[in-house]
Amino acid sequence: MTLKDELSKLVGDAFAAEGLEFELGAVKPADRPDLAQFQCNGALPAAKQAKKNPREIAEAIKSRLANEPQFAEISVAGPGFINLKLNDEFLSAKATSLTEGDRFGGWARPDPEKIVIDYGGANVAKPLHVGHLRAAIIGEALKRLCRFVGDRVTGDVHLGDWGLQMGQLISELALRQPGLEYFKEGGEGPFSSKPPISLADLEEMYPIASAACKEDPARADEARRATKELQAGRPGYRALWRHFVDLSIKAMREDYDDLGVEFDLWKGEADADPLIPELTKDLTSKGVIEESDGAQIIRVARDSDKKEMPPIIFLNSQGAIGYHATDIATIVDRIRELDPDRILYVVDARQRLHFEQVFRAVGIAGIFEETRLEHLWFGTMNGKDGKPFKTRAGGTLKLRDFIDMVTEKARERLTASGFAEGYDESETAEIARKVGVAALKFADLSNPRTSDYIFDLDRFMAFEGKTGPYLLYASVRVRSILAKARDAGAGNPGVVIIKESEERDLALMMLAFGDAVRESYEKRMPHILCDHAFQLAQAFSKFYAACRIVDENDPDIRASRLRLAVLAGGQLDLTLTLLGLEAPERM
Repeated sequence: MTLKDELSKLVGDAFAAEGLEFELGAVKPADRPDLAQFQCNGALPAAKQAKKNPREIAEAIKSRLANEPQFAEISVAGPGFINLKLNDEFLSAKATSLTEGDRFGGWARPDPEKIVIDYGGANVAKPLHVGHLRAAIIGEALKRLCRFVGDRVTGDVHLGDWGLQMGQLISELALRQPGLEYFKEGGEGPFSSKPPISLADLEEMYPIASAACKEDPARADEARRATKELQAGRPGYRALWRHFVDLSIKAMREDYDDLGVEFDLWKGEADADPLIPELTKDLTSKGVIEESDGAQIIRVARDSDKKEMPPIIFLNSQGAIGYHATDIATIVDRIRELDPDRILYVVDARQRLHFEQVFRAVGIAGIFEETRLEHLWFGTMNGKDGKPFKTRAGGTLKLRDFIDMVTEKARERLTASGFAEGYDESETAEIARKVGVAALKFADLSNPRTSDYIFDLDRFMAFEGKTGPYLLYASVRVRSILAKARDAGAGNPGVVIIKESEERDLALMMLAFGDAVRESYEKRMPHILCDHAFQLAQAFSKFYAACRIVDENDPDIRASRLRLAVLAGGQLDLTLTLLGLEAPERM
């Protein structure tokens, strides 16, 4: 149990002893930290149920808790708020217990699940750009958080590799190099293992092909024809498709690696395609699919809908497979291969209708429980003009260019701040990369997932305030203090002894970690962990400023403060790891 859970049980038992509901004993951090550390507001709703004065109920609860050794003071304020102050000895013991294991008080699920997290969504032949950033950063943090609480998690990039863009690329290449072996009628292969084009060629071709298909109906027809032949299994086109995918994945891996984002599966829409015929037959036999104007559709509207809910077009009138069908088939594939308890989709808010339709269809078909499919949508990252982040020329900014930009800005800030002086070039470059990526990721994660936010590079790169660089510096600072203590022969960390208010505040903050983990997990909101990391760093800074550590004369107090420093540094590093941030060894 977390500290808040433990206190809530104590107070809940007191309510139950008064013949009231146990849940009324829920405890939360006090709204007025100057008056108490925790509070319970249960007496107010209890008064309505029992038809008594809330202060009378609060006083009764206070009396029942009076002999509990955990509390130094219990008071009733206002109409019936129960204020709780913890005993320093109890708090010291709880803080010392954080040394057990390597979780630093982190909450764990009592009933872990098998989870698939879909958080990539990049498209083959298109370079990653800033529009892919939030899904990668948020998804990676949630994957790490789910694993930390005990879930068995599989992260899937789910590439866009099977749609019309593939036909556009194939038809464009056929125009440019019609003599390639891949375009010979009846050609069965084998085909060259070396791609006929480079990644740069691929990225140059796609926008040209896409624009040509929009302007010329004949070109659009060629692309659709090529897409259909690819999906029908034409060997030469399948070989080209494999080249396009491999080239794209190699580039994606480099960008994702620099962001500290890792996927367990590199599957795409193509992996679900073989399941479509079987799925179509099954859904038709169940009466889930029906024909409408030559198309195969699934009606997902409900009588309770307040807005119109259009049907899914599973197959269009030409027999082409849509994204809805592919996503449903992907769920079937995941069930067969991974048998998950839950599937999470980290995809932007613009896809809310799409996923609502897919989830309903899956539930109607009896494939998977709708409630175990979650669309964790997110807002947009905007520039200072309030519009989606662009280059100065107004174009889409490549993710590679964006990473290089923040890394260079980090180097400038390190130089201006006097950090990393005297380090060799390779170490300076590595520190700059970590600081730049931390600034980028923390700026994103520290905002509620469902909110838009303004990306201000100058503000997010600062070494003070609620920023990634500040947290990295705080981590390095703790490590430096402990190194000085070792060099000075200050002894080993001991049992926590709380004497000063700054020690008490730091201990309380570390003991709040379990609740931060739990709330962040249950709400799927990484910004709650970001808040904890920042508050922990601030609490340690105040503790360090007020309390001597290395040169403290009392050996027991010195050992206690060393323990507090070890715990604070370890918990901060763990929180940064869960968020996907990596601190350098020194700075």
